[in-house]
Amino acid sequence: MVDLWQFIVSNQAEILDQTIEHIGLTFVSLLIAMAIGVPLGLLATRLEKVSGPVLGAVGVIQTIPSIALLGFMLPLLGIGALPAIVALFLYALLPIVRNTYSGINEVETSVTESARGMGMTGGQILRKVELPLATPVIFAGIRAATVINVGVATLCALIGAGGLGEFIFRGIALNNSIMILAGALPAALLALGFDFVLGLLERNVSKFLKPLSYGLAVVLVFVSLYSVSTVFSQDQFRIGVPPEFLERADGYKGLTQQYDLDMPVVEMNASLMYQALDNKRVDVIVGYSTDGRIEAFDLKVLKDDKNYFPPYECAPIVKEDFAENYPDVIAAINKLAGKISTQQMTQLNSAVDHKGQEERAVAKEYLQVLDFRTEINRQGDPDILIGGKLQTEQFILAHMYRMLIENYTSLDVGLRSGLAGTQIVFNALTNNEIQLYPEYTGTGLHVLLPPSKQVTDSLGNDRDAVYNYVAEQSLQQFNIRWLQPLGFENTYALIMRREQAEQLGIETISDLADYLSADEIE
Repeated sequence: MVDLWQFIVSNQAEILDQTIEHIGLTFVSLLIAMAIGVPLGLLATRLEKVSGPVLGAVGVIQTIPSIALLGFMLPLLGIGALPAIVALFLYALLPIVRNTYSGINEVETSVTESARGMGMTGGQILRKVELPLATPVIFAGIRAATVINVGVATLCALIGAGGLGEFIFRGIALNNSIMILAGALPAALLALGFDFVLGLLERNVSKFLKPLSYGLAVVLVFVSLYSVSTVFSQDQFRIGVPPEFLERADGYKGLTQQYDLDMPVVEMNASLMYQALDNKRVDVIVGYSTDGRIEAFDLKVLKDDKNYFPPYECAPIVKEDFAENYPDVIAAINKLAGKISTQQMTQLNSAVDHKGQEERAVAKEYLQVLDFRTEINRQGDPDILIGGKLQTEQFILAHMYRMLIENYTSLDVGLRSGLAGTQIVFNALTNNEIQLYPEYTGTGLHVLLPPSKQVTDSLGNDRDAVYNYVAEQSLQQFNIRWLQPLGFENTYALIMRREQAEQLGIETISDLADYLSADEIE
């Protein structure tokens, strides 16, 4: 608890900003849902033919997993606050529409008939009889929608919409429970706080109906201004950064110091950054030099002219006792050593990311080019499990290793690819949940074995020196063996749209820093 409190205090400004973003996303989407959901519920009470399709449609929307719903928004609306607000609005519809429908229908028929007998019109009955009686039920639906939206809004950080999910997903990527709690606890407190306040209002809604309406109108003005500023504002230059990179020793803080960079940061899922750059939601991203989407979106990798990033040679890693017990597996894995150049890995990634081929088919075709056997595909329970991070090349490499092991040993292999973050997949290896995964020497140096600055300076950018140091220290500290490198490097890289980079004359990271400095002075 002491560590958590210290983290919250030291990051209070960022947590406050994320909380404000979280509240904004929640209430903008909620007010839109109220403006549409209540009339839909009323329409369903008046037209029975409409009630079935309306309630069915909002019910189906609620059954869609929230992460999938956000994914559906991306091709239509890109990243940022707009798709997040649309997704949260859709999630809030069901309780509001259903409770409006139920609240009106639960009004006693004798009451409405008496009102009609007094000469009231249909509109007067709705405004003066049905709505006042149904308001507590409608308000309960709004209360439920609010709590739902506070929880779902944490996922919006995955698409660059901000909010308290940023610390949660950063903590997941780094396997940092303190960071996860720093995002989860404020979100939980918001949900409990809103539920408590709305519960009080719900029990006294008839007393507070008019002031509540005025209050909502004021809130609507403020959140509308927030929505416009968030959705439509665009800083001149913004950089998209994956959560893990923000906290790495070889990450964003060191990069900004090395190059004196100053750009607003948009934290987002690594797999969405390229689309965000292509859609001009950001102007620069921190990506991977071998990523196939560089070719697919016609992007430009900026030269790391100050050699900030260390070598990132790719090599499989296993536990030492596994290597000793399964020498035939190690021999099969090492058949791929030195067989993939950086250019070849980029082409393999492009075949998946650009041409839409399956990772398994790409892996099989390349192994066949190397004249390796690829046909065996056993269906028994796996004897070993191969893991991997959420990167295209890690999926491809996992399939290659599976084919090699199943063809050149008698073992069955299962895959657990797509694990989110270095610390998660590394802990899975050390805990024997997987037996093998491809890692990078730069990541091993700065994330798994963060040495002193004196050591990193002495290693410099010498590929062999970094590999030998990482291999030696991993064996000593974790009993992990680094096998032979595959032959390619996949370094972190700053990437821009080619057209924009050429227009601005930006070739290197220093050029980018100079452009931003000059633009700031102007």
